[in-house]
Amino acid sequence: MNRKKVLTITSLLILHSFLCQSSVFAQRPNILIIFTDDQGYADLGCYGSTKHRTPRLDRLADEGTRFTSFYSQAVCGPSRSALLTGRQPIRSKGWSMPASEITFAELMKEVGYQTACVGKWDVSNRKPILDRMPNAQGFDHYFGPLGANDSGRVQFHQNNELSGTTTDMGSLTRLYTDHAIEFLKSGRDTEKPFLLYLAHTMMHTIIDASDRFRGTSAGDLYGDVVEEFDFETGRLLDVLDDLKLRDNTLVIYTSDNGPWNQDKYTLKKKGHPADSIFWGDAGSLRNGKGSPYEGGYRLPCIVRWPGKVPAGRTSDAIFATIDFLPTFSSIAGYNVPADRKIDGIDQIELLLGSSDIGRDHFYFNRAGVRRGQWKYIKADAHFYGYAIEDDRQRTEELYDLSADIGERKNLANLHPDIVTELRELTRSIEGDDATEPEPGIGVQRNSRSK
Repeated sequence: MNRKKVLTITSLLILHSFLCQSSVFAQRPNILIIFTDDQGYADLGCYGSTKHRTPRLDRLADEGTRFTSFYSQAVCGPSRSALLTGRQPIRSKGWSMPASEITFAELMKEVGYQTACVGKWDVSNRKPILDRMPNAQGFDHYFGPLGANDSGRVQFHQNNELSGTTTDMGSLTRLYTDHAIEFLKSGRDTEKPFLLYLAHTMMHTIIDASDRFRGTSAGDLYGDVVEEFDFETGRLLDVLDDLKLRDNTLVIYTSDNGPWNQDKYTLKKKGHPADSIFWGDAGSLRNGKGSPYEGGYRLPCIVRWPGKVPAGRTSDAIFATIDFLPTFSSIAGYNVPADRKIDGIDQIELLLGSSDIGRDHFYFNRAGVRRGQWKYIKADAHFYGYAIEDDRQRTEELYDLSADIGERKNLANLHPDIVTELRELTRSIEGDDATEPEPGIGVQRNSRSK
């Protein structure tokens, strides 16, 4: 393990007793994170879908708080490194996340949590690099593939060992849910609080649903997958109820990035049934996966914690996956690492409803920043290849999201003072960490740990 990392975690152990006693909550909650892949902002009924039936997630929204200005990242690996570390991908390095990064799983484990990860990992360059795999990054238990399923095949690891392969993409949602349920029923230490991070492969290409759901939705194959995911999530939530874990479990549902909905992808991607819909719905948001426009970053997020997080509430406060690590510190009783830049902020007051104020701003990786209603995009904003809009002019852009959520009317010429302010804010965030952008995973690069 990296020496600086060892020293940081050792200092946390010294503070363990104090932190547990000083945590906001006398009984620290379990934490369940349900993370999907390439799901659109408008795929769920509670986020506006009229063709997908999602009763369990709609109910979850009724039982908790639904966030409407929640941001993840634009693509898979960067999204996961940001989620796990509370650090923007310019620092946490996406698919190439180095072993020296500290995850919330490591921090929770050191203060007494049992930790498990089920599903897609995607931050060890999709390779079995031991010091960058889940067991070395704070998870006691791991089952899942190290990468995506673009070829229509996944290879599983059980902890650090290979554990089979499959080409049956329609089996994955239930398989991962079964492993998560097995952990809850028989794999956990009932004397400890737990962290369970369930990272689904669906709805990442190549999508498929099981026989039970294939052909049953009004949303074609993609709708079948969404509805199966909703059903399987309901199974998992029912187990929390059966085990009387509901009241002391913080449940978070969100996704990694927007839908892969660009024509250059949807018209050419192979491996799907002919004439099927295999991409999600960004609703009124512009573009999708890989784009710095809202369709790439803005995702559904639902949080439930009975008696703590207000039920039936909708919040438009700016909130992001990078905020989870510092927010969990107030819940679990650990200290946020002080030896590195943490981009996330503690949003516990927002979650508990004692404040309606979220982040002051959110940074879009190598592209721009949002502050309040204003969204700024650099002239040379970073797009991943499939998300590039061929007719986009390479000029600075400014949008008033309160009036133009679809980012159609560029107001940069009308508000040069705001452009200047947000340009400088973007530069200050990037600072010395603005190295070359993380390439797509298909690009060859060194995968050595740092």
